[in-house]
Amino acid sequence: RDGGMLNMFLEEANNERMHLLTFIRLKDPGMIFRAAVIGAQGVFATGFGLAYVASPAFCHRFVGYIEEEACLTYTKIIKAIEEAEEGSELAQWKTQDAPKIAKGYWHLGDNGTVLDVMKAVRADEAEHRDVNHAVSGVPDDTVNPLYDPRERLDSMLTKYVKDIMEREQQENVDKKAAATS
Repeated sequence: RDGGMLNMFLEEANNERMHLLTFIRLKDPGMIFRAAVIGAQGVFATGFGLAYVASPAFCHRFVGYIEEEACLTYTKIIKAIEEAEEGSELAQWKTQDAPKIAKGYWHLGDNGTVLDVMKAVRADEAEHRDVNHAVSGVPDDTVNPLYDPRERLDSMLTKYVKDIMEREQQENVDKKAAATS
């Protein structure tokens, strides 16, 4: 009904939530800071919600520019970490283990570092930037060009059938091997 927009934005929201949870694990902020963030989110969400009712295209373009600034900021952070003097607090992020939640979400492996997290988050922000700029020009009642739900369903079904067929083939190979031994 919404052309696949809602699911795409729910996935983006979950991704942003993972950014938040990761950074909370890195630096456990105090209650005052957390309360200030929640208050600021409430004020922004109210204003942004009203603006979205007036012009969704403007809001998506606005978010695209915010995400662009986030990409630039993470690029500067990554550069600062990579160029930090050995022994400095910032240089420790080259080797400091990433939080467990980040290792699992971004598949960083056992050796994932905070620097790896910053690179993953920057990549996410770049995708959010591109998505919001792209959908700012999509007319209402149009299938989302970035997230067509029909294509997604077809892809999932194709993978499901392929997995079943491969599993059956492997079972047949195993049965033949067991029969000959």
